[in-house]
Parts: sequence; C-alpha cells; structure tokens
Amino acid sequence: MQRRTFLRSAALAAPAIALPTVLASRARAPEELIVGQGSHRYRVRADWAKVSPQQYSLINCHEMVADKSGKLYLLGDHPANNVLVFDRSGKVIDSWGYRYPAGHGLTLFDEGDEETLFICDTGSHLDRTGRWRNEPGSVTKTRLNGEVIFRLGHPKTIGVYAEGEAYHPTETAVAPNGDIYVADGYGSNYIVRYDANGRYISHFGGKNNKDPRYNLNQAHGVAIDLRKGNEPRLAVTSRNDQAFKFFTLDGKFIEQVSLPGAYVCRPVIHGENLLAGVCFADTAAGAKRQKHHGYITILDANNKVISNAGGTAATYKDGELQTMHQDPRVHGLFHHGHDVCVDADENLYLCQWDAKGAPPILLERV
Repeated sequence: MQRRTFLRSAALAAPAIALPTVLASRARAPEELIVGQGSHRYRVRADWAKVSPQQYSLINCHEMVADKSGKLYLLGDHPANNVLVFDRSGKVIDSWGYRYPAGHGLTLFDEGDEETLFICDTGSHLDRTGRWRNEPGSVTKTRLNGEVIFRLGHPKTIGVYAEGEAYHPTETAVAPNGDIYVADGYGSNYIVRYDANGRYISHFGGKNNKDPRYNLNQAHGVAIDLRKGNEPRLAVTSRNDQAFKFFTLDGKFIEQVSLPGAYVCRPVIHGENLLAGVCFADTAAGAKRQKHHGYITILDANNKVISNAGGTAATYKDGELQTMHQDPRVHGLFHHGHDVCVDADENLYLCQWDAKGAPPILLERV
C-alpha cells in the first residue's frame, strides 16, 4: 500500500500575527496521533490541506468524493467557491461554483465514458447580507468542471409533494442503471426516485407510515449498497434514530442497523465496508446529541462496527452494540463528522460542519 509524506502548509508555518482568526483558532493534532482500532487504524494529518483562506474561503466542508484519476472534489457552502478540487498532496488545483449557497450533498457517478457529479443544495442558507433564507432546495447534475447537465425540479411541480411539504434535499445516490435517489433529509424525509433522465418513478419514507419501519427521522444520506452481490440495496440514514435503514431499490424495508450514541451522516460504501461521519454524539457522561463530538465509524460486511476513527472502540454485549463516544484525544480537533472520503490507498478524509472553517483532515491508514 502506497504511503506518502505530506509537507506542512506554509500558511500554518507563518508567524501567528499574520494568521487570520479562522486559521489561528484551528486545533492541531499531536505529531503522532493514531486513531481507530483493529486493522483500521489511522495517523491524523490535520495539516494536509494547503488552503489559503484569502484565496479559498471555507465555512463548512460538507462532502468530498474522489474521481478515477485521484482528484478530490470538496463541496462547501461558501458563496465564493462551492467546489474546491484537490490533488492527493492537499494542493487546490481548481475551484468552481457560485450557485450553490447551501451546497450539502455531493455524489460522483461513473457513466463509463464520463464521470459526473450530483449536487444537493438544501436551500437553507445565509445570503451575502447575512439574512437567513429558507428556500426550497435543488439537485443539479454537472460535469467534473461544473458544467450543468440538468436539474431536477421541485417534487411539487410533478404532483409528488402536497402543497406545504418542505423540500430540502441533502443527498443523492445513483444506481448502476442510472436511477437517481434523492434523500430529502432536511425537508419531508422522503426518498424520491427518478430515472437517469430525471423522470419521476416513485418515493417512500416520510414520517407518518402505518408501518413505522418505513419512517425516516432526518433522512440525511442515501447510498447504493452492492456488498451483497446480486441483491443491491439502498442504505438510508435515519440520523435522529442513530441508525441506517436498508431497503430494496424499490423501497421495500429490509432491516435497521442501530448505532447507539452516533448521529451518523451519509453512508459511504467502500469494498466490504460501510463508513460514515458521526456529526453529533452522546457522551460518556450521558449527555445526548452533543456538538463537537464527531468521528468516523466503520462497519464490516455484516454491518458490525469494527473501528471508530476518533471514537471509542465498539463493544457488543449479547450481540447488542453499546453506546459509542468520541475519543477524548481528538476533542477540539474533530468537531462534526459530516462526511468521509476514501482514496485509492484507503486513506480517509474527514469533512466537517461547524469546524471553525477548517479544511478536511487526512487520516492516513497505518
């Protein structure tokens, strides 16, 4: 497995008096901080990203994906630059996008002859004047350079949503046949399915089903899960239930995987593993849904937690997972695990919400 030595950012090495507040306030990891358990352990590289706030301002780093060439695409919500493109050394090599002020979900889909992106904008954001706007969200398909291919309309316009039902999409997933699944995680909690050309097929979820297994409580993320070979499934986040729910591609409930203490974001499927950022967490002292207690959780092929990078080791008693917590060593450095990206060397990149403008943190696999 290839390993690289990453240089410290020149900006971090500059005299403190010259540093903007956003940089000066960032916590820094000890020189040799190793997180995680078992065969999934990682060296924390908090200074991986070479980002100058004067050139590339950041508010929240919501999600990141890697293309086949190894370039990393980061979606944020700063009005000056929605997408930053990094190389593996942490250098910004491109930036684009000014139309996604509430940029939240970023999905890459390989169409064979081209890789494309799906961007979710929740619609809820502060405008340039500092005024809060709670507008309907949007889903846009683009090329890797930001060129728009098409946008999905508000589900109300095609009769799917009733008048007054909120639409604030947080994530998409794309099936091998091109079908698009939109998770309306900050709106009405439906999973809405379209074909590859953006034509509506069906929807499920929401909160008021006769069968409560179909209820979704903050459907923050969705992913296509191909780990069972000829039985493709949808992995759907029900964040306020501290759980993932699994469905068939037609929306039939299969099972729920509970993760006590972990308010997880979108599921990321990599090989036999499911990884997710933990945005909020319960504490060992019993406090619920605490801010700035994030980490990354990693599940195996049977959806058992095998490592928590930045969290305490998972413990099972009589087959039941016990409440998990943040590792105290990363407190002040790991804030809110909003997403995790996996590169070709199985290094992880932690994207964070409400992290004082900090860029993604590299977790180098050891």
